[in-house]
Amino acid sequence: MAIPEKDLDRIRLWCREQWPENMWDQVKCEADVSGHRVDIVEVRPLMGGPDAIGREPIRESVARLRYNATTGLWAIYWCDSNFRFHEYKYKRPSKNVSTLLDHIANSGDPIFWG
Repeated sequence: MAIPEKDLDRIRLWCREQWPENMWDQVKCEADVSGHRVDIVEVRPLMGGPDAIGREPIRESVARLRYNATTGLWAIYWCDSNFRFHEYKYKRPSKNVSTLLDHIANSGDPIFWG
């Protein structure tokens, strides 16, 4: 069973709401979907004048949400400085992805938006 489409829609909407649209040329949040996981990334243009033109933007991991199709639960993972993900122990997995998104946005834990 794939990730529920309603959950993907909610995650994508949440990402769009993290920064005002008039700032999207400077910073925005995106959801990268792969299998049973969704990586939430902050996207910023590469700075550096003419050398940066046409180069890929900087994509920094905020969190990973992993869906377990057997249980229907979502879990949060955080990214370390070596770009490895670890299960986040301070919020239990939930069937409601919105509760996890709210935690990422409002917990004040610098592990996400650091």
